[in-house]
Amino acid sequence: MPLETASAQSTSDAAYERIRADLLFGRIAPGQKLRLDGLRRSYGVGIGTLREILSRLTAEGLVLAEGQRGFEAPPVSAREMRELAELRLLLERHALAESFALGDVEWEGRVVAAHHKLEVIEARMIAGQRDEAPAWKHYDGEFHQALISACGSQTLMRAHASGFDRYLRYLMIAACFRGQVAAEEHRQLRDYALDRDAEGAGRVLERHIGGCVEHVLATLG
Repeated sequence: MPLETASAQSTSDAAYERIRADLLFGRIAPGQKLRLDGLRRSYGVGIGTLREILSRLTAEGLVLAEGQRGFEAPPVSAREMRELAELRLLLERHALAESFALGDVEWEGRVVAAHHKLEVIEARMIAGQRDEAPAWKHYDGEFHQALISACGSQTLMRAHASGFDRYLRYLMIAACFRGQVAAEEHRQLRDYALDRDAEGAGRVLERHIGGCVEHVLATLG
């Protein structure tokens, strides 16, 4: 790849990651119009590149395309939150059972390592360090992906990752971190994984997701 092409691709990828993060964390507000001129000034890339980025994010469900009227950040709603939670529970519970049955010692190591990183960040969040929210989002996703990483289906993994990010967007917009309760549920999921107890993990996961939904909906009103 020529140096100029590689540099342009790097700039495009960096802008994509920044816009994606701003959508997930609510820095681009739900329902906000994504006007290309404003985005060009904010993210330092051209109109053509922005169209490509927004089309990519539309395919991920993180941007709405309005035909000739342009793009906007998706609004939030109680109905969508519940639908995303139900989808996540359906996919993750199935993937957990498969992963628990097929996982080897390498998988166990990934689960334990991912949980350790998440546990460290959760302890900081519980202590009041709310600036750790971006790291919490990252390690929360990494832990749940590690739990299902031995399921044997890349298609299932990709579907889960896509739905997980859209679900987690609600948590970040509502600043939803349930503190010690969430940390304890994560510890239980780790322990059930090491015990290969899919039924027990499924119960915890249902409680974990249900508690998040209640918290988010109460916060967003």
